[in-house]
Amino acid sequence: MSVKTRRIVIGEGTPKICVPIVAKDNEDAYIQAQNIIKYEPDIIEFRADYFAEWKNENEMLHTLNSIREVIGDTVLLFTFRTDNEGGNAHIEAADYIELCKYVCESGLTDLIDVEAFYGDNVFEKVIEIAHNNDIYVVASNHDFDKTPDSDEILRRLAYMDEKGADILKIAVMPENRVDVLTLMTSVVKYTDENDKPVIAMSMGGQGLVSRFAGELFGSAVTFASVGRASAPGQIPIDEVRKVLGIIHTYG
Repeated sequence: MSVKTRRIVIGEGTPKICVPIVAKDNEDAYIQAQNIIKYEPDIIEFRADYFAEWKNENEMLHTLNSIREVIGDTVLLFTFRTDNEGGNAHIEAADYIELCKYVCESGLTDLIDVEAFYGDNVFEKVIEIAHNNDIYVVASNHDFDKTPDSDEILRRLAYMDEKGADILKIAVMPENRVDVLTLMTSVVKYTDENDKPVIAMSMGGQGLVSRFAGELFGSAVTFASVGRASAPGQIPIDEVRKVLGIIHTYG
């Protein structure tokens, strides 16, 4: 099952390219949005955990509105990555839910990232809020220390699916080449047997192939950079687009 939002379909054809805005304030976000939109990514992600005034609802919504004015009909993904999963800020469960709630109710975002293993039933509560506001949920899980074995990767994806997420995302850190293959073969197995879009990446230099070969092993979105990157191993968007095009044509 693919996810259609605005002018793109996630889960069909060439993996969609997502570029993050990693900004400390409204002016920085506005400038980054202007720079990024020139490259015509499929999705722009606002990494709100880098935003200095993330505790201020008015400032957050003001900045989201500024980004939307710049990017027009391009799909917007809202992400607050917590320090538990490699993000830039700590947030309590109640505040995380409230943040996601007012962002979803604003109508300014199309997708919202929700950490699947936050705890305290946060995952389920935010999924309900998002779906009540017609926002698609990207369930996410990041492991910056290792690559779990295949059974564990499949378990995590199945859990996200069962809880009602629309897109399932897993990012892991490889210690060797076998770890990269473990992730890729696990995603092949999952997507062969299930129908929700998956975003999967093996981080860092060793995992580079996973950012490019999604169309072959089942990953529906890849992350690229315009200026500042938000995670290890992100490649400039022009290079990503070139390689994705070659794989789509000849793969």
